[in-house]
Amino acid sequence: MEIVYTEENIAEVAKQLLEKAPHNIFLFFAKMGVGKTTLIKELIKQLGCTDTVGSPTFSIVNEYQAEDIQIYHFDFYRLEDPSEAFDMGVEEYFETGDYVFIEWPEKISSLLPENATKVYLSKNDDGSRFLKIDN
Repeated sequence: MEIVYTEENIAEVAKQLLEKAPHNIFLFFAKMGVGKTTLIKELIKQLGCTDTVGSPTFSIVNEYQAEDIQIYHFDFYRLEDPSEAFDMGVEEYFETGDYVFIEWPEKISSLLPENATKVYLSKNDDGSRFLKIDN
């Protein structure tokens, strides 16, 4: 799946992504400032969460509840070593069957499950975003 989108149609893109992804674990690959957190906020909203969603840059993980759905949003940007994620039990989150959204997954590449949807984002010259998923 490849999509070009803007903030105006991000809700539709998030809906499509959730419908077409075969896994509940999403890995977001993109440079700083491309819009990983913005897209994840919309995905969490599309799952029915009414909480205020923020970036877990300093807390590493934020947890959200949407009806009977548990959602985990990780941001590993500040991680120095994959062992930090291992020590916090990140692998246990992967085994729950809940939704898991991960920013900067390359920081913990040795710990990532194979059953994850890889989302690649880039910013176009006109300000729109290009999204590609790989299962």
